Amino acid sequence: MKPDHGPWPIDHPTQCWPLHDRAATQAAEQAARALVDAPHALMARAGLAVARLALALAPHSQRVWVAAGPGNNGGDGLVAAAHLRRAGREVAVSLIGASAARPADARWALAQAQQAGVEIVEGDDASARCGAHADLVIDALLGIGASRPPEGGLAVCIGRINASGAPVLAVDIPSGLNADTGALWGSEAVRATATLSLLTLKPGTFTALGRDHAGANWLHTLGAAAGSPTAQLHVPPARGARLHATHKGSHGDVAVVAGAPGMTGAAWLAARAALTAGAGRVYVSLLDEGPLSVDPLHPELMARARWWLGTAALLSRHTVVCGCGGGSDVAQVLPPLLAHAARLVLDADALNALTHDTSLAQQLRQRTARGLPTVLTPHPQEAARLLGTTAAQVQNDRLAAAASLAESMQCAVLLKGSGSVIAAPGALPWINPTGNAALAGPGTGDVLAGWLAGRWAQEPDSPAQRVAAMAAWEHGRAADEFAGALHGQPLRASSLIEALARGLP
Repeated sequence: MKPDHGPWPIDHPTQCWPLHDRAATQAAEQAARALVDAPHALMARAGLAVARLALALAPHSQRVWVAAGPGNNGGDGLVAAAHLRRAGREVAVSLIGASAARPADARWALAQAQQAGVEIVEGDDASARCGAHADLVIDALLGIGASRPPEGGLAVCIGRINASGAPVLAVDIPSGLNADTGALWGSEAVRATATLSLLTLKPGTFTALGRDHAGANWLHTLGAAAGSPTAQLHVPPARGARLHATHKGSHGDVAVVAGAPGMTGAAWLAARAALTAGAGRVYVSLLDEGPLSVDPLHPELMARARWWLGTAALLSRHTVVCGCGGGSDVAQVLPPLLAHAARLVLDADALNALTHDTSLAQQLRQRTARGLPTVLTPHPQEAARLLGTTAAQVQNDRLAAAASLAESMQCAVLLKGSGSVIAAPGALPWINPTGNAALAGPGTGDVLAGWLAGRWAQEPDSPAQRVAAMAAWEHGRAADEFAGALHGQPLRASSLIEALARGLP
């Protein structure tokens, strides 16, 4: 195999990567088989790639346990076992599943392992006899062809892999994980230390529960070319330096319309984020009817009473954030914003208002028809309300949910969560590779909405999907850098803004 076929590390990517679902990957596999003359050549390449990465990731491991299922994923593991045995490792294989159902490639792989002197234990209880004291586990139980919850010996083996305490290298996909969606087929899936994707990268390892189960992602193409992707792992281009001959009016104006009584902090957080992102001027118009206040830490922010009642010309010059801590009052301010705001970011209670008032949703669609772009930034529960479904169903297929919502509302959607999905009508969905659980705290979504608006104000002609993906990536990167420097400490939303500032060029 040529080195330019992989493996490549994918975590913290510096370039965009195409993602292919199960159907696209199987088509790529069939095309690759048609181009290979030697029988079993593709499986031979896959097994060698697995063995090489196993040795690279765990060079001092002496006892390797390979959990192999009845299909071609198990065959890849058996070929890897043969290579590792020849490399001097003590290798034991648990062979789970009916031997009669094993395809021709997998039968050939079994013969290769037997010829190499690999210890092979067959039967549903095989995992009980092979996994003890392993220094490394290779999960080759179930590949992308899985379509139902693991049962019997497969389910037992997955539990034993997770309980082993040893590092785990998953072949192509962690067993029990849906390669397309990142959801679990059943109640449990392998929690891998690393996953070596073969032929293509799968969307499910980058969103929903996939990030927790896949570990560090690697890709080996096996020398095959894939067709059109079904999604993209998105990395934005670097932001250039500002020209010297600019002023605050050169970098766009942002207005934050939010902050109902008791929730004004959300509005100020969004405004701070927009200012830190580089917007030239940021105005805050609170829905709280109390006295206008000032942010003592950022007196650069300008308060404006009932800004949304300004002229159409005024609204059409601004990038607007609406909804952060807005409560039910936000429904009253949405009509002029939907009608006139140059660019609109709708978050939190603004999304709930769209759910409760179908006329507002219709105004949003009409806004898009007039060429005025909008980004919705829902979390799964908010997306579920807009789609008329449940948060669990949204999480079960985040790519489909984001795409469906984008088509329904005719605007860009940034579906927040593990592996945020950025979708737009008729466009390839993007998955954001940055971020971590530190973002699961109060106010971080307000910061994202404000940061997005601040970035958009400076690039007013950028497509909504692109600027949303850029904002999500920078937001997540700041959280990653914070977590790396202060592991285990909580990330306050105000601290996130400062972390975002440190990431600016």
